[in-house]
Amino acid sequence: MSALFVGVGTCRAVDADEVLALIQQTIAQAGPGTVAALATVDARAAEPGLLAAAARLGVPLTAYGVHELAAQPVPHPSEAARRALGTPGVAEAAALLAAGPGGELVVGKRKSAQATCAVARRPA
Repeated sequence: MSALFVGVGTCRAVDADEVLALIQQTIAQAGPGTVAALATVDARAAEPGLLAAAARLGVPLTAYGVHELAAQPVPHPSEAARRALGTPGVAEAAALLAAGPGGELVVGKRKSAQATCAVARRPA
C-alpha cells in the first residue's frame, strides 16, 4: 500500500471529531493507501483538534510556513485562505509538500464546516 499525505486546513478551535470525519471521508476517495502524516500551516500546528486527530491516527502533524504553502501551486485556490493567511490554499499545498518532490494530489480539497482536507500520494 502506498503512503497518503493528508493536508488539513482549519478554523481556530476545530473539533478533532470533525477533522477525523472529514479525513476518513476524503481518504476513502484516495484508493488504497495508509495515512503517513497530516500536514497543515504552522499557524494551526498547535490546535488541539489537529493534534488530537494526528494522535488518534498515530501519525505526525507536519507544519509548513505560509511562504512555503504560497509557493506550492494548487488546483483549487481559496480566496478565504488568501485573505486570512496570505496563501491561496492550505490543505492541497500542505498535502503536496508533505508528499515531497513529484507528489501527486489524488483527492482535491474537500470541506466540512470548519476544516478542509486534501490527499496526496508520493510517487512510486
